[in-house]
Amino acid sequence: MEQSDWADVLAPGLDDIAALAMAARASLPPEFAAAAKDVAIRVEDVAPDALLDDLGIDNPLALSGLYEGVPLTQKSVMDPGGHSDVIWLFRRAIVDEWAARGDVTLDVLVTHVFVHELAHHLGWSDGDIAAIDRWWE
Repeated sequence: MEQSDWADVLAPGLDDIAALAMAARASLPPEFAAAAKDVAIRVEDVAPDALLDDLGIDNPLALSGLYEGVPLTQKSVMDPGGHSDVIWLFRRAIVDEWAARGDVTLDVLVTHVFVHELAHHLGWSDGDIAAIDRWWE
C-alpha cells in the first residue's frame, strides 16, 4: 500500500463504534433482542477516572466495556424507577485491542464487547460468560 492510500483513513470515532454496537443489537436473536431493546448504549473515549478508581483499574485502556444497571435476574417490580440500564463502550480501549490483536475485524470486536456486557444485563457473571466464550485464547 502506498503512502497516499492512507490519506483519507481515520481511526474509528465514537459514532463509528456506536453504529457497530447498534448493528450488533439489531442482529441479536429474538430471545435476546427483547432484553436488549431497553438498554442504552453509550460510547466514550475512555472510562472516567472515578469509575476506573472504583474498579481498581490503573490503565484506562484495560476497560473496553461496562454494564451499569440492575441485571434482569435481580429486578423487582418493587424497584424504584428512573434508573436506566446502560452498556458503556470505551472507544480507545476497543481500538487498542483491535490493533493489538490484528486477527479480528472491528465489527466482530465491538459485537463481542457489546454481547459480553449484555450478558451481564441478563444476569450472567464473568465466570458464566468465560465458560462459553474463550475469547482470550
